[in-house]
This record gives sequence, structure tokens and C-alpha cells, in this order.
Amino acid sequence: MKRIFVLFLLVNSLLEAQNSYTIQGRVLSQNEGLPFVSVYLKNSNLGSTTDENGNFKISNATSGKHEIIASFVGYRTEKKAIILSENLNGLIFNLEIDSSLDEVVITGTLKPVSRLESAVPVEVYSPAFFKKNPTPNIFEALQNVNGVRPQLNCNVCNTGDIHINGLEGPYTLVLIDGMPIVSGLSTVYGLSGIPNSLIEQVEIVKGPASTLYGSEAVGGLINIITKLPENAPIVFADSFINTWGELNVDAGFKTKVGEKATLLFGTNYFKFNNRVDNNNDNFTDLTLQNRISIFNKWDFKRKENRTFSLAGRFFYEDRWGGELQWNPSFRGGDEVYGESIYTTRYELLGKYQLPIDEKVNFQFSYSDHDQNSVYGTTPYLAKQRIGFGQLVWDKPLKNHDLLFGTAIRYNYYNDNTTATLSADEVTIPSLFIQDEIKLNEKNNLLLGLRYDYDKRHGSIITPRMAYKYKPTPDDIIRINAGTGFRVVNLFTEEHAALTGARDVIIEEELEPEQSYNINVNYLRKLYTKKGMIFTFDASVWYTHFTNAIIPDYDTNPNQILYDNLDGYSTSKGISLNIDAVLANGIKGSIGATYQDVTQTENDNTTQQILTEKFTGTWALSYTHQPTKITIDYTGNIYGPMRLPTLGGLDPRQEYSPTWSIQNIQFTYDAINNIELYTGIKNLLNWTPNKGNPFIIARANDPFDENVTFDPQGNAIATTENPYALTFDPSYVYAPNQGIRAFFGLRYTLK
Repeated sequence: MKRIFVLFLLVNSLLEAQNSYTIQGRVLSQNEGLPFVSVYLKNSNLGSTTDENGNFKISNATSGKHEIIASFVGYRTEKKAIILSENLNGLIFNLEIDSSLDEVVITGTLKPVSRLESAVPVEVYSPAFFKKNPTPNIFEALQNVNGVRPQLNCNVCNTGDIHINGLEGPYTLVLIDGMPIVSGLSTVYGLSGIPNSLIEQVEIVKGPASTLYGSEAVGGLINIITKLPENAPIVFADSFINTWGELNVDAGFKTKVGEKATLLFGTNYFKFNNRVDNNNDNFTDLTLQNRISIFNKWDFKRKENRTFSLAGRFFYEDRWGGELQWNPSFRGGDEVYGESIYTTRYELLGKYQLPIDEKVNFQFSYSDHDQNSVYGTTPYLAKQRIGFGQLVWDKPLKNHDLLFGTAIRYNYYNDNTTATLSADEVTIPSLFIQDEIKLNEKNNLLLGLRYDYDKRHGSIITPRMAYKYKPTPDDIIRINAGTGFRVVNLFTEEHAALTGARDVIIEEELEPEQSYNINVNYLRKLYTKKGMIFTFDASVWYTHFTNAIIPDYDTNPNQILYDNLDGYSTSKGISLNIDAVLANGIKGSIGATYQDVTQTENDNTTQQILTEKFTGTWALSYTHQPTKITIDYTGNIYGPMRLPTLGGLDPRQEYSPTWSIQNIQFTYDAINNIELYTGIKNLLNWTPNKGNPFIIARANDPFDENVTFDPQGNAIATTENPYALTFDPSYVYAPNQGIRAFFGLRYTLK
């Protein structure tokens, strides 16, 4: 019997050997052999990688029907159906370059245009970019964008804003589908509630954009574009959990409602309920959060493909941070310190193309933000409503692409602080015009002008100019210049004015800030014969501010002084981004920014507080096609920044060290409609307490019960308080969250 079994195995092996074949061929691109391309048989572990001349060989393929796939980062994947009954030689693939620069952008000129043809440099980031380092919100996701930094503003409640090219968060306008509904209060408290799974792409413009978008678009803008319902998956879900106990769930679906409407529904839920204190100061290292966001978008079919869409979002968040023994019964009291924030937001936005021959769109949005916060014993109760509507007429003519617009913005703001004696209610009408002139095939000139009327400040005019020179199909030079303005609502923007023991002093009536900016951008695409693709994107900028409003932490360590700067402030710098598809199949990007942000008053120039001199970002990806495993390595590095210390005796470092956050992720994509991913965040376990005796000043005495003050209100050094400090959590420049592992799953049904 044993001999018969051995004979059976031998015969079976011979039969299999007779029915196994070899597949040989070559992968080309632009008539050149393409090296390091993954060529494999679908639903098998058989595959190969092309050599330096683009040749490949796959052995031991079985007879029958197969689908063979050639895939390489930066090129369009090509598939071929084959039937094997003998060895196959001479199979040829011709891969086409898949250039991300051909993406359509809207933000720079308020109309859809190829990124290559836009006179205004616009950076575009797809969902694939953010998946390299999964985060529970768009605020954290931007940490790997060069020149953009999410800045935490409080060690206790972990609220923050977004800096572009070193400018504070209030200088950045955040749009959803082109509508300015994330501003004021929501810039600080509501930015974290946008479901990442609903994002189609994120467009970033660095530099003033007030000509098209009005106040707040002084330093730059971020436009979060959500998916069109018809382009979204039928069902999608993305959930992950990490070893700190953070849970994030994104889920949604699309469906047709009748014959003319498509509905997209999405929701995000985030929960973190662990009291972690790794730096042993009896304060939570990470604020506890319970957040839900529900998004609903409708798209309606109309005659002649005219646009009509409606979207709405509800957001609720309960977050708190403070002493570990805090619970809601201590809210607002002076026994146990805590910062508790309840946030409720409603948003509505839409776009409607008028039923006329001319292309005229009406866009509108409305947001209602209700804030119920307590910082220790200090309550902050605020309401904000923003209504916005605009008509935009897109009128192309020979060698001219005209855009006419009129807008009206309604702002309502009220809070319980002494700075707000009565509700601030204002309606701001606007007019704007833009003309992009095609001088010839290589030269374009864009001119724009905006007029706003604010009854508090009168007429405000903001012009801009953009020039694009395209000497070759792969080279673009852009020069942009313009002005910007910002009308300030102090307490919606400066979290430090509400937390800690510092007194807030407003020394004069605050006038609008004005900015003057010039930006020079050069973009170059380079293709090599070895199949590598490089994209170089470099910018130099200079921005000059008058009437700048910058909090003064230095004059008196127990006060924050606000007034219009009697002088000027500047932001200048240079940035470089390099995207590469390497011959070994690695796709990478690296970016670096050097900036100098200063303020000059009475011939004295100082570096802006909490602003780094240099930043760097990187992302490296490699997919091993036979195993369907992708490795993503992402990170950033920040140079020293000046920090808000509390006087000459404060032992904490006046400048932060150079620090870096680095992450790695592994994604498995061999199961239909499912991706599994896992990784480690903050590989270096960097936290800001390293090198500092403490981060939060007087964490053991948050109500300053044991602080002695002189007649001028300054803290006095005593045996119990040798550094003459008061309680202050505003010394913050990096997250307190150390190393952690995460595990996640994505499901997509298209």
C-alpha cells in the first residue's frame, strides 16, 4: 500500500510538471523598458519583478484562464487576460504615466481648472495621502503637510488651530466645499468633527486669498471637498483602535432616492475615556473626548447637467481635561481643576446653478455654534451664527476667463466675557471680479479685486495679481501678489485668554489687520529613462502685516496684552516639496520649509512666539504585490520655537528643542473590499516634558491658593513657590501622547 501511495505522488508530480508553464515578456513606458514593475497572476502567489530592461519571467503557472497584472506606483495599472496551454513568450505591457498633477482644483480661482493650468499654486491631497497615517480627524491629518502645522493651544483641553507658513490659526480660513463655515469658534473647537472617509480631496492655498474669500483668508486657506454622492462607494466603513484606548469609527452609504436624487450619508464617532498621566503631574496627558458627527449630502439631477446639491452636518462633542480626580460634579468649582467643553454645531450648505443660459451659481451656507465651556472657575458661554450667500457668474470670452461675484455674510457672536458688552451682529456685503487673460500659449495673467463694506471699519478693498509662465509642458513659474485683511473677534480665537491665571488686557479698540504678500512658485516634472518620476515644487514668499494683533506674553508674565502692533510684522521663507516614484517601486515625498516670522515695534524685532524656524515632512510607501502588503513610513520634524514662559525664574526651557513625530503602518489588501492595517505612532516616543522639570506651571496649585502676589499683582518667589509662578497650561508645543500601536479595518463596496 505504501508503494502504491508513493507511486501516486510521483505520477501526480509528473502530471503537474507537464501542466506548468512559463510566462515571459516585457513592460514598456514611452517605448523604454520599465524596471522594478510588479507583474503577477491575480488570485495566486505567482509573480515577478521586471529587471533594469523591463523584462520579467513567471514560472510554474498552471494551465487555463488567468488575469495577469502589471502594476507600478506612478503608472496606470494594466491587466491582460491569457489562456495557458503552453509556454507564453513575448507578452508586452505598455504602462501610461498616472500624473497626479492633472487633478482638477477649484480653490485658487473659484472655478474648476487643471492643477497644471491654475495661475494660483494649489496643493492637492487625496484620501490615499491621509491613509498613510490614519487619524480620527482632519486637524491631526494635516501634520504631514509641508508648511502646515496643527498647533495645540492648551495642555489641559488640547484644543488647537492650524498654522500655515508660521502664521497663527486665525489667519487660516477653513472651507467645506468652498463655504466659509469653519471659522471663529469652530476654528478652535469644531474642526475635529469632519469625517475623513467623506473627503474627496483637500486643497491648500498658501498666502492671502481675501480677494475671493474675504476676511480670515490672510495667511492661506484649506478647502475640504467632500465626495459627490454619485462617486461615493455604496457602503463604506473605517474603524481603528489604539493601545491608549482611542476608538474611531467612520461609516456611511449612498443610495438613490427616486430617479433624480442621490443621497450620501456618513457618520463619525470618536471616544477616548482613559485617564493617562505618564508625566506624573496629576493632570490628564490627553483630553477625554466623546464626539459624534453626522453628515448628509444630496445631489439632484437637473436638465442640461445643471448643479443642485444640499449638505448638512450635526456635530456634538463633550471633552474635558484636568486633574485626574475630576468629574462633572466639580464643573465650575474651585475644589478640583478641570476644563470641560460641550460643543453643539449645525451646518447647512448648498449650491444651485440658475436655470438660465449663462453659467451663474448661487452658493449658500449657514452654521450655528453653541459653546458651553468652563476653565476651572471661569465659564465661557458663547454662541456664533454665520450665514453666507454668494452669486458667481462664470463668463469665458476669447482670451479672457471672467468671474463676477457678489456675496453677503452675516455674523452673530455673543459670549459672557467682559470683552463682549453686547452681541456683535454685523452684515458684510461684498463685490468681486476676476479676469484670467491668456496672453499667449505660454503666458497667463490673472487680475482680481474685491470690495467689502463693514460698518465697524468702513470700506475694505483687496486686489490681487497672478502671473503664470509655462516655458515647457513640464515647467511652470507662478508669481502671485495681493493683499488681505482680517477682522478680529478676540475671544473666539485666543484660547489662552480663557485658561490659566493670566489676566487679559485689551489696551485699545482693535482695528482690522492688513497684509501685503508676494509669492514666487516654480514647479518642475522630470521623467527618467529608468522609469522614475520626480516633481519639484519650490516657493519663496514674503508677507508684511500692518495693524497686526499679536498677544504679548512678555511685558508682564501675569497678563496677556492685546493691541494693534505699533510697527509691523513679517512672514518670509522658502519651501520645497519633492515627490518621487523611484525605480525600485518606492513612492516618496519630502518637504522642507524655512521661515522667519517676526514682529518689529519701537525698533525692537522679536521672533513670533510658538513659531518654528524650520519644518520638514516625509512619506515613503512601498507595496509588495505578491503579498499585497503596503508599508508606509511618515514623519515630521520641527525646529525650535519660542515658548510662553512665566518670567526670569521659570525653569522651563525658553525655546523648544528640535523634535520629531514618526509613524509606520502596514496595510494588507488581499481580501475583496477589505483592508486591514496596523502600525505604530510616535516611534520615538517624543513628548514635550523631556528636558523640562514640568510642563504645566503650578499643576499642584491650579487655583493659586498658595501664591503670594505683590501690590502690582506679580507673583513673589517664596519657599513654597521658589520660581514665582502661577498656574498656566499654555506652555505647549507638541502632543503629550507618546508611543502607541493601532489596529484598523476598512470596508468598501463599490
